[in-house]
Amino acid sequence: MFRPFSLFIGLRYTAAKRGNHFISFISLVSMLGLTLGVAALIVVLSVMNGFDRELRQRILGMVPHATLSDYQREMHDWQNVSERVERSPQVVATAPYVHAQGMLTHAGQVQGILVNGIDPELEPSVSIIDDHFLSGSLDSLVPGDFNIILGDLLARHLAR
Repeated sequence: MFRPFSLFIGLRYTAAKRGNHFISFISLVSMLGLTLGVAALIVVLSVMNGFDRELRQRILGMVPHATLSDYQREMHDWQNVSERVERSPQVVATAPYVHAQGMLTHAGQVQGILVNGIDPELEPSVSIIDDHFLSGSLDSLVPGDFNIILGDLLARHLAR
């Protein structure tokens, strides 16, 4: 019967010879320690991989993977650009947005803000932001109404 050389060496030095049970005990403790160490390493790596996957999913779900913009002027033909980009098989969805600076006042409190204007119908296809609202939803953003969605920290700052 053929046995692998490494198994032969391992079994030969694991068993005690001539009543020397101390060497067997040391071998057993060493193998047990090695087994526990490898098991702990596997568990930690599995947890870290799961944490990494969850972190990537949450971050990349909130931030677009790519942004197309025209820095010279406003992009008036964004519908055509969106259609051309969506023809690519790697693109899942597109949604327009407007990015600007502004000032928000409430009860004497003034705060400079960054404003992101979005299309509430198209935004859920590219972002998971609606899952993180404490109250309200993207459905409350209706064209013609003056509604905004504030971050938690900004809302608390203005409520002081």
